[in-house]
Amino acid sequence: MASLFESESASEHPTQRSSIPKDRRRLALGAVAGSALVILATWWVAFFIRGVLLKVGLANALTVTAVFAVAVASLALFLPALRGLRHAQQGAAHLRRGDVVGARVAGSQAREQSWISLGYAGALVIVLLIALFVLVNNEAVGRTFFDLSLIGSSFLMVLKAFWLNVVIFCTAEAIVLVWALVVAVARFAPGSAGRPIRLLSIAYIDGFRGLPAIITLYLVGFGLPLTGLGALSNLPLTWLAIISLSLTYGAYNAEVYRAGIDSIHPSQISAARSLGLSYIKTLRFVVVPQAVRRMIPPLLNNFISLQKDTALVSVIGAIDAFNQAKIIASNEFNLSAVTTVAFLFVLITIPQARAVDRLIERDKRRTG
Repeated sequence: MASLFESESASEHPTQRSSIPKDRRRLALGAVAGSALVILATWWVAFFIRGVLLKVGLANALTVTAVFAVAVASLALFLPALRGLRHAQQGAAHLRRGDVVGARVAGSQAREQSWISLGYAGALVIVLLIALFVLVNNEAVGRTFFDLSLIGSSFLMVLKAFWLNVVIFCTAEAIVLVWALVVAVARFAPGSAGRPIRLLSIAYIDGFRGLPAIITLYLVGFGLPLTGLGALSNLPLTWLAIISLSLTYGAYNAEVYRAGIDSIHPSQISAARSLGLSYIKTLRFVVVPQAVRRMIPPLLNNFISLQKDTALVSVIGAIDAFNQAKIIASNEFNLSAVTTVAFLFVLITIPQARAVDRLIERDKRRTG
């Protein structure tokens, strides 16, 4: 077939030669071969995992069935690969008959199905490599990070300490919502009289955005108790952590508020002022309500970061989940308790991340 088109190409214009659809049979055969290799590798890893489970005493009907269910599911890689091969053969048949349009359609379908098979095969290879990484060298990685007995025995202690992280980030988020709005509004203080306020708000935002959160925690957590300033020096560690994180994320979220307010067209402000509304009422009733919709996704992103940064409160001695896990790790010479902390943070973060994605998609549909 290639020789047929090569004999004709000498007299064709370059644009005509480029319009001839490619033969996708090589790609389709490569997808079939790649799928077969990955399926064989999956079955090998399944038997390897079964041997490890027998060695550590975790082999039972449930675990072995789950492992080989994944191996059986890998056979599905053949489905798009074989569909791609079928479409590629149909495309070649169309070319032999001179049906360029049919060959192009079949070739496109063959390419899509082949790459679907290769894409899933590549993802499965990564999963297999991770599984092997955890289990090789006498399960060294697995025993270090995923010791199920230690995870089970320490889970309640870590979960109880994690409640402190929850209290800190919930309280800090509530404070930041209000404090950041105050700072953002101060940055928009109008006229020459508002210039000092604007400069102060800019200095605060620039300063705390440039200062690492861990340094703020250290300065506030150890500095305020040393000042001897009455109630400030006697604040519990929880409130010192809340103040530190509120100062840091107040600066970040003030910029989010500022960007949201700036996104409202100036004509909205001019119209409100022409109706007799004061500057504050214009912000309250006209600007901020419209800006809030645009600010929710970035605000939620910052709050996810705040939740993760509550793990930094361990530097001032608060017994949060991470500090509790470090204590367990130092006693047991094993990091499985820290893995539990990671799981808890991911568990509360992923739903919020998906919520942010949905909000962004909704805004795109609304403005698209």
